[in-house]
Amino acid sequence: MTTTTITIDGFNLTAQQVVDVARAPHLPVALADSSRAALKESRDYIESTWMHDEAPMMYSFNTGVGLLKDTRIKVEHIELFQTQLIKAHCAGIGEPFSEEVSRATMLLRANAFASNYSAPRVEVVDRLLAFLNAGIHPVMPQKGSVGASGDLAPLSYLAAAIAGFDEAEVMYQGQRMSAPEAITKSGVGPVKFDLKAKDASALINGCTASLAVAVLVAHDARNLLSDACLSLGLTLEAMRAEMAAFDHRIQQARPHAGQIKTAAIIRKLLSGSTRTTHEARAVQFPEELRRTDIPYTARIQDVYSLRCSPQVYGPVFDALDYIDNIVDKEINSATDNPLIFDKEGGGFEIISGGNFHGQYLAQAMDLLAMAVTDLGSICERRVARLIDPTLSWGLPRNLMSGVRGVNTGYPVVQCSMSSLVMENRTLCMPGSVDSIPAKGNSEDHVSNSTWCARKAATVVANTQYIIGVEMLLAAQALTMTEDLLPGFVLGQGTQAAYQEIRRQIPACLEGDRWFHNDIAVAQSFVVSGSVRNAVVEKIGAFA
Repeated sequence: MTTTTITIDGFNLTAQQVVDVARAPHLPVALADSSRAALKESRDYIESTWMHDEAPMMYSFNTGVGLLKDTRIKVEHIELFQTQLIKAHCAGIGEPFSEEVSRATMLLRANAFASNYSAPRVEVVDRLLAFLNAGIHPVMPQKGSVGASGDLAPLSYLAAAIAGFDEAEVMYQGQRMSAPEAITKSGVGPVKFDLKAKDASALINGCTASLAVAVLVAHDARNLLSDACLSLGLTLEAMRAEMAAFDHRIQQARPHAGQIKTAAIIRKLLSGSTRTTHEARAVQFPEELRRTDIPYTARIQDVYSLRCSPQVYGPVFDALDYIDNIVDKEINSATDNPLIFDKEGGGFEIISGGNFHGQYLAQAMDLLAMAVTDLGSICERRVARLIDPTLSWGLPRNLMSGVRGVNTGYPVVQCSMSSLVMENRTLCMPGSVDSIPAKGNSEDHVSNSTWCARKAATVVANTQYIIGVEMLLAAQALTMTEDLLPGFVLGQGTQAAYQEIRRQIPACLEGDRWFHNDIAVAQSFVVSGSVRNAVVEKIGAFA
């Protein structure tokens, strides 16, 4: 199998490439020749010009950090300083990040170095890429970063791993082991890798763990939104909904891009549907509360969770566009401190700044959490309607099969989804407005970006279940009402979604079963993209 190598230069890495590398350990990464040459040039200048005790004081290069920024580090102690700096910052807590986050973090840190603003040795980049290509993934605790001088604690564990510290742990070939053991088994190079001037601070500065999570979460949220359009479409079919609310003229009267896009997607998915017509709505279901002695009259308009979906989904589309813009810029940014720049007339200069501060990411992730939470909330309201005949225009109560009373149907499945909505709402408390000064007040305002990204990831994971379950229950409703609507057909897109769901999960028609398994498969619809892919294959891209 031919595998394309991704070449990094610090300026052109895409979010999709980060996702691909994070989730495909066989995908190799290499450093661009231009970056290699630039890194060597700046490093040669550092070694020849600044490696003496009379050199200007430059933060974390020949000084201590934090409140020790005014303390000079003698040249003879610089290498020891690198080791001690890493040890002092390995203060993380809790469960480790996933291996895919670890991979994304290594890639993003290497890419930041490739821009030649950070001034580590080129050997550091090579070591990072060697680990990445060998499938050695540093174990980095998730808790302990405030997103200010970068993700100092998590990244210190990464630095300790590539340096071959005895205390450092990695995941290699599915097993957790010491970094020296994995290095030996993989043959990526010497076990001990000495860190030299600026190497350690370059490795641990920058909110790169936050960014790694953010890239993956933003990607998953985009797919989640596409699947939420599918689950909405299936529910519209199941409830024989009015389609007037999706008319393009209504959207143009309030021309938000996301709203227009949502309505267009639904029109495409339901193209050809006759279940969402006046004639289908005129058919009376057994449990529909409607007088039979008077003619059927049009519904006129549906409830908000159906009718207002373009106005609710639209802001999510627009929020993700904004978030993607932030993430794309961060992927190709230099985010440690200090940074090195070409000096007019030749040579280089080091400038201290604050690019490590994670506020852009923190606010973007808070927005993502809020947007996806509301998306899950409206989907859960439709799930609740699907099991209530008084709210679903007569769909079977609880979508239950088998002997009534002996069997219960899906109300507890819906209850579980409501628990996830409530959890998500709590996680929407913005972390980006929280700040506790740290390190003797030298860091007097922090971003909390790592927590913001972590809770956004939890919100997305929870919502994957909600949207998968809406697909599951809408498909159950469609199957249970097929005989009541002979000759009425689904739209081209919704039919493809329905068929794929039924291929993976047979309808529940003989009484209750182990619903836990059905929920797990329903979640996989979203994670794997299987239903989404089946629809794209049938009607082309829809989102």
